[in-house]
Amino acid sequence: MKRILIRSGKSPFRVARPTEFIHQDLIGTNTGNLLFSDSAHKMLTTPDTEVTSNGIRTDASPERAAEINERYDVFVVPLANAFRPGFQAALDRLTTLIEQLTIPVVVFGVGAQATADYDTESLRPMAASVRRFASAVLDRSASIGVRGELTAGYLKSLGFHDVDIIGCPSMFLYGATFPEIRATELSADSRIAVNLSPDAIPVGDISGMARHAWERYPHLTYYAQNTVDAELLLWGDTSIESGHEDPFPLQLSHTLLRENKVRMPLDPATWIDELRGYDFAYGTRIHGNVAALLAGTPSVVLTHDSRTLELCRYFDIPHRPLTELPADTDPRDLYDDADFSVMIKGHGARFERITAFLDRNGLQNTYTHGDGGAAFDARISALDLPPSMPVWDGSDDGQMRYRLSRLRERITTTDAKLQLQAQKRVRSTKELRVRLRTAEKLATAQARQLDAMRAELEATRKQLAAVERRVTGIERRALIRIGPALRRRTRRPAGDDSTG
Repeated sequence: MKRILIRSGKSPFRVARPTEFIHQDLIGTNTGNLLFSDSAHKMLTTPDTEVTSNGIRTDASPERAAEINERYDVFVVPLANAFRPGFQAALDRLTTLIEQLTIPVVVFGVGAQATADYDTESLRPMAASVRRFASAVLDRSASIGVRGELTAGYLKSLGFHDVDIIGCPSMFLYGATFPEIRATELSADSRIAVNLSPDAIPVGDISGMARHAWERYPHLTYYAQNTVDAELLLWGDTSIESGHEDPFPLQLSHTLLRENKVRMPLDPATWIDELRGYDFAYGTRIHGNVAALLAGTPSVVLTHDSRTLELCRYFDIPHRPLTELPADTDPRDLYDDADFSVMIKGHGARFERITAFLDRNGLQNTYTHGDGGAAFDARISALDLPPSMPVWDGSDDGQMRYRLSRLRERITTTDAKLQLQAQKRVRSTKELRVRLRTAEKLATAQARQLDAMRAELEATRKQLAAVERRVTGIERRALIRIGPALRRRTRRPAGDDSTG
């Protein structure tokens, strides 16, 4: 039995409450992380393997590394846009762990994040971290699996050539067969799912596009994906009472939240199942659109950076540059212009590419060496996974105990921190007082020394004055004695040398 440790927020088979997702950040700040890690988990589950989730946070201690070396045969690391400045510290921690491992380490679908024109200049400050990571991985595997052309070129520019473009594992949730994309005709009664990225705001007017869509399609739902969105849906805020408004749906005062048209998916299985009920999906989040495609729902990606664009290009996912779309873009136009046939046609070849990558790195897959994922799917179906989170309306939704307990914990933690700070300040004040007293004593002693030095200097001046007076007196007496002789000598006539 091969024991595989996989980096993921949680096991696909763990049923967690919404509060657990938030409190433990099981999605790693973004639900999309679970979509590709669950797919990798399923792909690697064969009769001869046991796959265990390591969690999303990295424990790089020697003790944890020794435990992994002892208990597991391979460490699999599915990643997304890991080559970005904001992830550098986490990448360094992951590298520190990998450097201590003696077992193989296989990286799935890592990507570089740059602008849509593929300019990687912003990654220059972290080049040393990326080199260190890639070196550590390639010392323990045959190649690195990357998302697309940009990342492959970036790693090659750093001197690494054992690179395989395999895309993202999420697109292979069903193996070599991709779901048929349903044909539709959009009307005002159509159900539309939109996904939005806050970091796409500088690129295009996504807030305006969302507003235009919900004004014309009343059955539109915004599928959020970040932990901060989940916290907003669970806790609410005071934006309605304060009158604060933002065009992006980040506060309860936004129309989409007021009308309870926002959902936060937690598990990929329920996320995909819910999207089967929609006629069309679109937006700036790559995995929000992949989830829709896996549900057979036509979807179009609005690309705004390299991480979305290179996956769309690799998988031939219908996409449009966000910079070219006005705020009044109609979802119906996006659908009418989309062609899903190329994506479907090329899926088989791309699947062969990722399984070849697995073979090269000594990993079996369930589609070639197992039951095609049937046991995995059956186990998932038997679970009571939570649906997507709605907007909390203030009633008792079963989470009240958590909210009260969490508030109490925060208050207690804040009090403890304040007490600790107060104790530190008291100790600091005492130390300062001791130092002040010591300084005062030193200043007094130095003042006394200074007074003594001044007195000694004054005495020296008096002695010098006395010496000067004595010298002056000696000079006068000497002049008195030798003066007459000098005068007689100067009076003697020149040439008078008589002796008398």
